Amino acid sequence: MGTPRSTRAEQTAEVIDRLYEEYPDTTISLDFDTRLELLVAVILSAQCTDERVNEVTSDLFETYETAGDYVAAGEDELAEDIGSITYPNQKAGWIVSACETIVAEHGGEVPDTMDELTDLSGVGRKTANVVLQHGHDVVEGIAVDTHVIRLSRRLGLTEETNQGKIESELMDLVPEDDWQAFTHLLISHGRATCTARNPDCADCVLEDICPSSRLDSEVDLASGEAWG
Repeated sequence: MGTPRSTRAEQTAEVIDRLYEEYPDTTISLDFDTRLELLVAVILSAQCTDERVNEVTSDLFETYETAGDYVAAGEDELAEDIGSITYPNQKAGWIVSACETIVAEHGGEVPDTMDELTDLSGVGRKTANVVLQHGHDVVEGIAVDTHVIRLSRRLGLTEETNQGKIESELMDLVPEDDWQAFTHLLISHGRATCTARNPDCADCVLEDICPSSRLDSEVDLASGEAWG
């Protein structure tokens, strides 16, 4: 088990510094050219790898260029076109419904406020944060996905399990200038090293400050708490 810094603020600062050095060019890995493409890609990425999403959207975005195109196609046709994505029927329903709202209430353009985005079907704060940050260059919070939840708990930055509460705690700990990058730093580290089932603690740049390191003790990595 590593020894974390004495306060959560100090721990957070050290984590950020080390991950910036390890992943200096990290950014969003979804492919998109427009705000609508970004919105659709993020909705599709829920419980699905970005690699698979990019494979599907390379053809999808040639067929569907506007919000009206999704509305005209309807849920069944869209579900067929995204059939290799997880939960295609549910996601097709979200996307078509969201696009109906975009057409009816926003002139066919993806809105640029948190409230308007989270009013769209299938869009929670995580998705809205990503769209605001990478589509509108607006940073209002921290996008909290499964990697951010897992790593922030393992690293002792939070004990919360609720996504919203985790975001709130992280926003108090992470400097606002780092909110956008913080998500991608943790995602990169979660994919490369601190994976869900078999984290590579021996080669982790955070091992010596990680309270969930498996090198010296048995650890319940799902909760980030040591046991036994």
